[in-house]
Amino acid sequence: MARHTASETRGPFQAMLVRYPGKGGWTFATIPPALAPPITRGWGRTPVRAVVDDYAWDTSVWRAKGSKGAVLAVPRRARGGKEHGDSVTVTFTFEWEE
Repeated sequence: MARHTASETRGPFQAMLVRYPGKGGWTFATIPPALAPPITRGWGRTPVRAVVDDYAWDTSVWRAKGSKGAVLAVPRRARGGKEHGDSVTVTFTFEWEE
């Protein structure tokens, strides 16, 4: 039987940027549990097409340790001048098999 792939978009929603402490720490946007995509790949990740404040790129959403939510690593080029504590608008699209 052939598998059918569907895509789903979640957002837009507001998320606060959080920088992981320490040298070289990444900056993440927290995705609320109600909007977190299902895990579709190993290590608790889901490949997505993310859009943060009108900047789009292909990446993955990761399940947050100890929560039902997820996180999206937001690189400097996608943040513009925004940093830890600033708010961004997030939308993401992912595919899954029906």
